[in-house]
Amino acid sequence: MNGTLAQVRRFLVSEDGPTAVEYAVMLALIVVVCVTVIKNLGTSISATFSSVQGTLGGTSGS
Repeated sequence: MNGTLAQVRRFLVSEDGPTAVEYAVMLALIVVVCVTVIKNLGTSISATFSSVQGTLGGTSGS
């Protein structure tokens, strides 16, 4: 029983858990930002290609 209590006390005092949570939150925010930027770039690039296609007359060659 003393061993378990000591382990629980050591876990509560340790800073490894909160640090891991902070890193997970930072990673989640980075992923959200990356996805948002990529989505906006994709929309912008698609609009640019559509504009160029319209300027060139919309012909597809083979």
